Amino acid sequence: MKEFLDKAPNASEGLAMDGPSAGLPLPTLELVGEEAVRKEIWACLMQKEVKKIGVWGMGGVGKTTIMKHIHNDLLKEQRFERVIWVTISKEFNVMKIQNNIASALEAKEYLDKEEDKLRRVAILSEMLKKAGKHVLILDDVWDEVSLEEVGIPEPSDSNGCKLVLTTRSEHVCKYMGCTVIKVRPLSAQQALTLFLSKVGPNIVQNQTIMPTLKLVVKECAGLPLTITVVAGTLKGEEDPLIWKNAFRELKERIEKVEGVEAKVIERLKFSFDHLKDEKVKSCFLHCALYPEDFGIEKDELIECWIDEGFIDDMGTRQEMNDKGQVILKKLEDNCLLENVLSERVKMHDAERDMASSERVKMHDAVRDMALSITRMSPRYMIQAGLQLEELPEKKQWSPDIEKVSLMYNSISEISLDVPPTKCQLLTTLLLQHNPIKKIPYSFFINMPCLCVLNLSYTEIESLPNSISELKNLTTLLLRGCSTFRDLPCLSMLQELKKLDLRGTKIEEVPEGMDMLIKLRYLDLGVHTLKEIPAGLLPKLVHLQHLSFEVDNEKTSLKAEEMEPLKKLECFTGCFEDINELNKFISSMQQSKRNLIKYSLQVGSVILGGVRDKRVTIGGVQNWEGELIMHPIEIQELIIFCCHYLRSLVDDNSSFKNAVDLRVWRIWVCEGIECVVSLSSFASSSAHPFQSLEVLDLRNLPKLSALIMKDEGIGSATTSTSAPSATFSHLKRIEVWSCSSMKTLLPHWLLPNLQNLEEIHVVVCWQLVEILGAATSESICSKSGVMVCDSLELIDVTSCDKLKRIPSFVPLVGNGQPFAYAPPSLPIRSWKEWWESLEWDDHSNFKNVLQPLWKEKRFEPFIV
Repeated sequence: MKEFLDKAPNASEGLAMDGPSAGLPLPTLELVGEEAVRKEIWACLMQKEVKKIGVWGMGGVGKTTIMKHIHNDLLKEQRFERVIWVTISKEFNVMKIQNNIASALEAKEYLDKEEDKLRRVAILSEMLKKAGKHVLILDDVWDEVSLEEVGIPEPSDSNGCKLVLTTRSEHVCKYMGCTVIKVRPLSAQQALTLFLSKVGPNIVQNQTIMPTLKLVVKECAGLPLTITVVAGTLKGEEDPLIWKNAFRELKERIEKVEGVEAKVIERLKFSFDHLKDEKVKSCFLHCALYPEDFGIEKDELIECWIDEGFIDDMGTRQEMNDKGQVILKKLEDNCLLENVLSERVKMHDAERDMASSERVKMHDAVRDMALSITRMSPRYMIQAGLQLEELPEKKQWSPDIEKVSLMYNSISEISLDVPPTKCQLLTTLLLQHNPIKKIPYSFFINMPCLCVLNLSYTEIESLPNSISELKNLTTLLLRGCSTFRDLPCLSMLQELKKLDLRGTKIEEVPEGMDMLIKLRYLDLGVHTLKEIPAGLLPKLVHLQHLSFEVDNEKTSLKAEEMEPLKKLECFTGCFEDINELNKFISSMQQSKRNLIKYSLQVGSVILGGVRDKRVTIGGVQNWEGELIMHPIEIQELIIFCCHYLRSLVDDNSSFKNAVDLRVWRIWVCEGIECVVSLSSFASSSAHPFQSLEVLDLRNLPKLSALIMKDEGIGSATTSTSAPSATFSHLKRIEVWSCSSMKTLLPHWLLPNLQNLEEIHVVVCWQLVEILGAATSESICSKSGVMVCDSLELIDVTSCDKLKRIPSFVPLVGNGQPFAYAPPSLPIRSWKEWWESLEWDDHSNFKNVLQPLWKEKRFEPFIV
């Protein structure tokens, strides 16, 4: 593709984008009293002559919230082919804007490796042209934006596109030729309504407080942000004296400053000051170390708070994490942090809960407030996400600086003379996500009190020996440094509690690690690591989190090495064989230790998973399914390349007792003939697979059936029923390349499958039916019906022998079936297949389905 683009006369001639969706809805807050301006913006969007709209107003007045609602309304109306949302923020950067637009178009890969500015402009411009008639929303614009410099085509009658921007500056709107719409503060009544909706029902009913409450609301100046934050601070507080003091304090704060923005900051500081707990305040201010509008993963944030010592040292890491969750909730309840959900990957709902990452972010006005607090003393230097190409100037490195954040910049080199003086009080240095290649020896000499050093996702190859002089260092993070190979002796770092080397290229365990007796977190997810020295782990008795690269046979573990780790809570690692795995699990159970998170593996082959509690057995030779001890609450089981297995769940198997199992994957096992034997149902005191949500079977050439009757493998299924809880939570079944299977699900199992949402059957050439038993090929037997009101899609490809679609039959009042199809159910297939289907003469089912059928057309590969 790169060669093709280089040769193309037009830099973007080869672009082809898949655009099935106009966009994804954005999370929104409820609008109060802003309906008029919302309608005004909508009316302008619908007017052909209006091309650009500028929505302006002071910080915290609700511009972004209004536009999020309009964004979602545009998606519902479907008048535009795309609705693109891009946040600009205070520090304008052309490349960042281009990347954000390309990401919204799901085509960022076209720009990732392109550095030439003109080519980037040409490619992005072509992307937007191919996106069709669209609305581009630029949120939080602080200065004029040159559309030509970015690569945004000018909206016109010919392209039918619209541009909307939100800004605090009316001048920006006029400069960019926008139709100007001002968002004004709420009226007194609207402000009171919003405040009462946030402060809690007990306060609404308290008439004693109401006069003072109204005065507090007045001091919020009709700004939805300050109303929400102040209400969150006073939520549930019923003492009239506290309310009177709050009003007095707010009034005094506002009177002592001049300027609209300064007054907003003082109102928000009121909420910060009322946090009271100094460590909670520190947790909040730490969020300002991230770039503006940055979505911070909650788990990562809590880890940072632990590293910084903001969360008191407790008995277990889980207790500390729980404390962090409480602090997060307090900050969210006070509206100092916004909760957002960001999906790492698109996948089925059954797995999305574990694959998604919850994030928080600061409203830009709240971050302004936090930054103003850090400026009151020279304790912080925050220049994150500003695309800096070198370290800040000498004069910015004051001797009494405590925390420095330069993360997410473009710094590639560290000068010999920066910092110029000793930073005696510096405790935190955040340099992650910079292309730093080398650090001079003298750099760390000037930081005698450094505790937290984050160099993750940089391009360094080694650290200078001066790192050994950091006697107070507690946290050293080098995650994702893909060129890093050499770490000096660590024996002098006696205070080190956390060491993260995941994704580096080290080959040997760092010298002196056995001296790090305070180490609690160790991540050696390094596929180049040659071995783990015998006797190392037993010395690290305080470890709570331990992770090794699990696809490296050389780093496989013995149970006796793990036995002394009594405090272990999170563990990822590979054992030499099943016997060692069983020894480890037995040791854990005997000592009454429960791993909170784990990924345990036997064998040399690894498949990725999404659950916190996973066991993988891969490439184990001569294993015929002998007993495996489970850690309790196993959620995901992966079996891969175990060719001696014939069945997985029978009388002799322990898998039948995995009642918490959610995801089960069985891939490339040549000997498996069935997954479950019916005898296992009868012999189990629990309900097998009562929690199972995903069953994934792939490349099992001898698999003839999912479930077999008692008489033995290979015999036909009977009318025997399974316990009602078995498979009752199953949402998805995937069967790929199982060439011996003829029937997927026996009809007697169907009553259990009330939660089944998806069935994927791919390249199973012998399959006769999906459900039930019949002689002709069908989805279910000729006399059978499918009761599945929630069915959303039927997609048929290359199934020339499939001749019947089953009826979808709900029972009406008299118990008689009535053929129908869900009104929104699309059926996609080739035209020839649809015309070849067989229908019962007395049924009107074909007439019901005909309007729902859509012809499948040739779709070229998307590059």
